[in-house]
Amino acid sequence: MKIVQISDTHLSPSKTHFNDNWEPVARWIETVGADLVVHTGDLTIDGADQEEDIVFSMELMRKLSVPVLIVPGNHDVGHLPGSDQPVDAARLDRWRRLVGPDYWVSDHGNWRLIGLNSLLLGYGDEEEERQFQWLEQTLATRADRRVAIFAHKPLFVDEPLEGDTGYWSVKPQQRQRLYELMAENDVALHASGHLHWAWRGQHAGTDLLWAPPTSFIVDTLEREMPGERLVGAVLHHVEGSIDSEIVAIPGLTRYVIDPVIEEIYPRHARKLAEAAQ
Repeated sequence: MKIVQISDTHLSPSKTHFNDNWEPVARWIETVGADLVVHTGDLTIDGADQEEDIVFSMELMRKLSVPVLIVPGNHDVGHLPGSDQPVDAARLDRWRRLVGPDYWVSDHGNWRLIGLNSLLLGYGDEEEERQFQWLEQTLATRADRRVAIFAHKPLFVDEPLEGDTGYWSVKPQQRQRLYELMAENDVALHASGHLHWAWRGQHAGTDLLWAPPTSFIVDTLEREMPGERLVGAVLHHVEGSIDSEIVAIPGLTRYVIDPVIEEIYPRHARKLAEAAQ
């Protein structure tokens, strides 16, 4: 089985800066013979507030000839408490209505694929606990299947036991709970996006992977992170194990967000300017 993982497409009918990269991605998906596509979030530029961004992006996803499973990113359903766009009931309802479940399970032979909504992690509320209880049950009923988890945010950036990285990764308390569930249930892979870096590693017997974005890289607006700056995707070869290949897709433009940040995400640009003062 071949699973293509794409991430951070950042599509929009109004802010079209990265839309031209979608056609080469779609063409590559067809040529590699994918059986399934998993999108690990930030489908849209601003689906958290603009319904038309989600509608437009889903029209493109549905044109693919293979099934597509999607978990939301922060630009799709919102982010942490206190942010400009926190996750709330309206944003979650919009995603669930236009895309489908924000966390899901999909069985394929002796593999169980699990999609998590990592934007719920950090709230400590009923939505977060409901997902954790669902995850525990989904893992407990896997029988002899091995498990691959897909989410938007990575578990950590630099070190498995690091402190709170704020915007970038799962918060320590929720991360530890995930570690324990993964160790108990033969989780072979945790694959994510969000960072706009491509990286492979391992922790406690689980392979970890950050998919590159299809849209843009970040130059000097944020700090250096592990891995490589590239635009592309991941091809997961799934048999008795998972062999994951990070691919620089031919024909993609290596867009850089730095020069257009004020056009794309003016709120983020203002925060960066304030922090620099």
